[in-house]
Amino acid sequence: MRSPNAFARMLTGALLALCITAALVRADAPLQVLSVDAVALTVDDADRSARFFTEVLGFAADSDEEMFGEAVERRYGVFGARVRIVGLTLGEERIELIDFLAPRSRPMPLDSRANDHWFQHIAIITGDMDAAYTHLRAHRIEHASTGPQTLPVWNANAAGIRAFYFRDPDGHFLEILQFPPDKGDPKWRRLQTDNTRLFLGIDHTAIVVRDTEASLRYYRDDLGMMIAGTSENHGAEQERLNNVFGARLRITTLRANRGPGIELLEYLAPRDGRPAPLDARASDLAHWHVNLSASGVDGAAIVLRADPDGHALLIAPPR
Repeated sequence: MRSPNAFARMLTGALLALCITAALVRADAPLQVLSVDAVALTVDDADRSARFFTEVLGFAADSDEEMFGEAVERRYGVFGARVRIVGLTLGEERIELIDFLAPRSRPMPLDSRANDHWFQHIAIITGDMDAAYTHLRAHRIEHASTGPQTLPVWNANAAGIRAFYFRDPDGHFLEILQFPPDKGDPKWRRLQTDNTRLFLGIDHTAIVVRDTEASLRYYRDDLGMMIAGTSENHGAEQERLNNVFGARLRITTLRANRGPGIELLEYLAPRDGRPAPLDARASDLAHWHVNLSASGVDGAAIVLRADPDGHALLIAPPR
């Protein structure tokens, strides 16, 4: 296992290589994100991860393909890449498991924290947090929070939200989220009424950012996404949710016309979250990316693109 400092030095050259080529953006049209199509994460063993997401979290497999060649190498910025991509759906939302058959993946740093700038998760909605937590405990999931937390009443924009962080078999952070009746997309209340599934879908993917304003210039001003909600969260409940002592977060949620949101998490305190390392690759288990459909895109040159903090996006024309 590499030291944390070695990982930090390792994880930004390759992220800087995740830049968009000039051929991707048409000169006659600005980018406008139309939908968030999927959230992708690199996994060590697609079969193991697929079992976890289907058997524990209720996802359904919808695709399984293997890709290699120059276009794949350019897309992921990894020479000699051969990847297996397993698509999974939960309700209307979708994730992709990216298994690099070559080169093999470098492991998740054991000391990854929820305020490190490479942090990303998906928030999975449940209508019954107590039943969901009992279910996860029965499957011996790894805790990342001490247990489910209920955000306090003084925080008007987040009061009554219940949340819990845990990890998948590769160490990726995941969140289970339950909205009170007065918060969240109304579709979650409809789904809770209309079916008996414990896990209903994906509300958003959350990323840690250094500077909310810089991220807004990128996601809102450059990509055309819309601010859907804001809050500032702190206190004992937030500390135990994130497992970061003294956590105080500025939270901004952006959305496109369709699909999950992208939630910006800026840690106002503590400010010791580590930046995305210089030598990151899409084949590393720390890697996530978000698949976006956008107008103003030339589909002939789709590659990963990095935001100001190194979080990766795969931007393609509408299908």
